[in-house]
Amino acid sequence: MIGQPPRRGRGEARALAAVRLLHTAIWAFFASSIVAIPVTIWLGQLVAALWLSLFVWGEVVVLLLNRMRCPLTALAARYTDDRADNFDICLPRWLARHNQRLFGTLFALTQLQLGWALLTR
Repeated sequence: MIGQPPRRGRGEARALAAVRLLHTAIWAFFASSIVAIPVTIWLGQLVAALWLSLFVWGEVVVLLLNRMRCPLTALAARYTDDRADNFDICLPRWLARHNQRLFGTLFALTQLQLGWALLTR
């Protein structure tokens, strides 16, 4: 019909589901890394905290190179016209909307904590 967006096929729906699951798994890895950093510091495992930080810094670089958007967002956009905050990831809309602000703040705090731990060691 005129004025309606084209219907997506099953292949696009499957591709979008795969991208969303991959994106969610990667998000879970980085979110859990950010949460684990202060735990590893508290346990005195500063080398582990440094490794976790390096992984997260790698993600920060990827985001910076992509104008603060995950490359998987652009990939997911190929398979849907939906642009809700969580169209590309299996997260509640509010968390997807505030994800970078929330986890960015937590990560910054962990880096201050790690720096302090390394300086006072």
